[in-house]
Order: sequence, then C-alpha cells, then structure tokens
Amino acid sequence: MTSDLPDPVELGAVVVGVDASEQARTAALWAAAEADHRGQPLNIVHAADIEGRSVLTPAETLRALRETGNELLDGTAEAVRAAHPDLTVTKELSNRDAVSSLHAAAGDRGTIVVGSRGLGGFASLTLGSVGLGVTSRTEVPVIVVRGETDRPATGVVTAAVQGTSDLDWLLIAAAEADARKASLRLLSVSNVLTHVGRFTTMLDSIGEITEEKVHETAAVAEEVRKRYPGLTVTHDVETGTSVPGILVEATALTDLLVMGARRRMLGSGTALGRVTHALLHHGHCPVQIIPPGYRATS
Repeated sequence: MTSDLPDPVELGAVVVGVDASEQARTAALWAAAEADHRGQPLNIVHAADIEGRSVLTPAETLRALRETGNELLDGTAEAVRAAHPDLTVTKELSNRDAVSSLHAAAGDRGTIVVGSRGLGGFASLTLGSVGLGVTSRTEVPVIVVRGETDRPATGVVTAAVQGTSDLDWLLIAAAEADARKASLRLLSVSNVLTHVGRFTTMLDSIGEITEEKVHETAAVAEEVRKRYPGLTVTHDVETGTSVPGILVEATALTDLLVMGARRRMLGSGTALGRVTHALLHHGHCPVQIIPPGYRATS
C-alpha cells in the first residue's frame, strides 16, 4: 500500500472550556496533562455568553458575570499550574456562547477539550449540547473527557478503524500514543448483522469478509509503523453484532479512544452517527473525535 501521508505530525495547542462544574475542573486538569504530553500551551476558556443576553440585562449583572468568570479562570489556572508548573497557560473570558468561543479559540489547528457535563458559563449545556454541539460542528479534533480520569494508566491509545480511508486522521492517534510513550491499538469491528440475508453461504461469506478486514487493518498498521518506527502498533478485528457495544467495552482498557467522525445530514445541519453518540455517552475513557476531512500536518 502506498499513500501521500505526511511524516510524523506535531499535535497542536489545547483549548479547554471551563465552568463552575466539577466535570469542567476535571477536564481542565486532564487537558493540562494532554498539553504537557504534547509540549504545547493550554488555553483555558470561559464563555460568559454576554452577547446572547438581552440588551435589557442590567450592567451590574454583566459586570458580575465577568467578575465571576475571571475568578473561575484564575482558580482553574492556579490548579493547573500547581499540577504542571512548567506548562504555558493562558486564560480567555469570552462574551460569546460556549460552542462559538471554543471554536474561535482553537483556530484551525488546535484541539478542543470539554467535560462530559457543564454549568455556569456553559449554562444548561450537558453532553447533549456543549459536547455534542462542539463535536458535530467542529473542524478540529475534540476530546470529551469521560470515565474515571484518575484510574491507573493502561499505556494504550486505541484507534477505532474502519478501513484505509482512515489513514488521513490515523496519524493523530499515532502522535497521541507517541507523546504518551504508549502503544497504539488499531481496533476494527466486523458486524455480522450487516451481512445477514445478503449471501447464500453466510458463514463462509462472513468469514471471508472478516479475513479481508484483518488484512486491511494490518496494512493500515504497517503504514503507521513507517511514520512511527519506534511506536508499538497492534491491530485487532473483533466480530460481533454491536459495533458501539464493542467499542464502548474497549474504552475500559485504554487511556484514550480516537475515532474519525461519520456525520449525517439532519435537517439544516449535521449530526454525529450512533457509534459516536454511544462512545460520548457511555465511554469509560476520554474520547477524541476527528472531523471529516481533517488531515494531520507536519
């Protein structure tokens, strides 16, 4: 297999959205560790959403929102610096809504980190709104911090692979593993229900399809090894009836799960597929979503 993929990539700066929730504080500390692994700065963003408020909102209320937001940013930055004293940390109080604020702060090469739920500056934005809102509309990678982040590290980053079309984003997963000095596991799922009724000789056909997926995943793994010769790369194909179920189960055995988003049209906008939804709602570890068309650059 040949490709025009770039050499090993440099992961970008990290942007984390914070509010008054415990989940946001956890996400900020996780994001700080992520930035430290990358050797990149961390930008802590709080969205006061002042632009979205009525012009009748009293000036005292707006001033209080800014003061509260700045206090939150100061406290979060202090906690981050205590844990990572050598990390470059910046703070940003945005007048915009949470989703717009994070997109603007990340630019075109940053990575956005959010907690699984939110309060305060991300008022009423649970995973179903801020996490999914940011992820479904982003043009850069997004990491939703889930699970018990203080559990012992597994030393594994897992990439959910479907085929050779994933090569464009897979080097990001490789870079994540390399930055952590972890191994990279490429996990592909062969869903037997997808082929029910399509073939006369079911068992033989499914076996052939699974074998083909094994060869394809192995070829993808070899492409990654060419760019990261010092990285341990393993590859597995699991057969089952539930792709989301198998991937959610895999999140219990890895430090980070990385996958490319498959968006579908819904009304006037886009929505994430059911596998992505399942991982963002039920995963046992942080989940990184790479948007369609995003390519890692040197």
